[in-house]
Amino acid sequence: MSVEAEPTSDVIGLTKVAPFSRRGFMTASAAVTAGYTLAAGPVRAEVITTDTSGLNAGDAKVKVADGEMPAYFARPASASNPPVVLVAMEIFGLHQYIKDVTRRLAKLGAFAVAPDYYFRKGVDLTKMAAIKDLLPIVNAKPDAELLSDLDATVAWAKSQGGDTSRLGIVGFCRGGRNVWEYAAHNGGLKAGVAFYGPLTDPPNPVWPKSPTQLAPEMKAPVLGLYGEADTGIPITSVEAMKTALAENKKTAEFKIYPGAPHGFHADYRPSYRKDAAEDAWAQMQAWFKKYGVLS
Repeated sequence: MSVEAEPTSDVIGLTKVAPFSRRGFMTASAAVTAGYTLAAGPVRAEVITTDTSGLNAGDAKVKVADGEMPAYFARPASASNPPVVLVAMEIFGLHQYIKDVTRRLAKLGAFAVAPDYYFRKGVDLTKMAAIKDLLPIVNAKPDAELLSDLDATVAWAKSQGGDTSRLGIVGFCRGGRNVWEYAAHNGGLKAGVAFYGPLTDPPNPVWPKSPTQLAPEMKAPVLGLYGEADTGIPITSVEAMKTALAENKKTAEFKIYPGAPHGFHADYRPSYRKDAAEDAWAQMQAWFKKYGVLS
């Protein structure tokens, strides 16, 4: 199997979740119409929907070195200089769940921006139906390019009136890994929150260092939120990361949710666990407030 097609820990965690009843899920056509991706699996009918009341929200283009990167943003309509929070998406593209999370953050007072950093391949990941078709695209994304894309998103948000002196990042699944990577890259980052982000990587030449290998280089405090029943990210890897950070005197905290699988915050998937998701969201808010991202 090629490096690009190799399943990573986040994909393993997503695909090995306990069986579920098909009751209470949208049909495939309804899920696509609602703006969700099919590659992630069945879509729950009771997804969380956040309106745009009191917000300015919509699509944007972020200038990057080799073109314009699509992004989705949401910000309080009345705030003149809101803090900036990057939203690092999963491997499934800029679909409705990520957009809704962006609006939820805006309701908390943030100028939230979710960049579509896989855009260069010229395919819409939200329209793909199989993870195996996604992997060659997302696993080929170089970390150097990813970090540059996130930097460009910060610069765009600043140009739009965002306060990048209060910069945060939150990410989910592969995006959770990207939180750790960005926290080791950007000295201007105030805080990060990683929802079940992989901490070790399979061999991949475009990913020079895994989050655990980057522990000595962390420049911002990160909160890691993980599921005890995650079949792709074992608790032993979380403990190893915790130890590496402590040995290097880096600020981080972890919360492990008993019985929660990978993707427990993703309210559109069978992996959703309401109690864990709501507590994790509260933990995220407290973390961002503690380190000056949110007021």
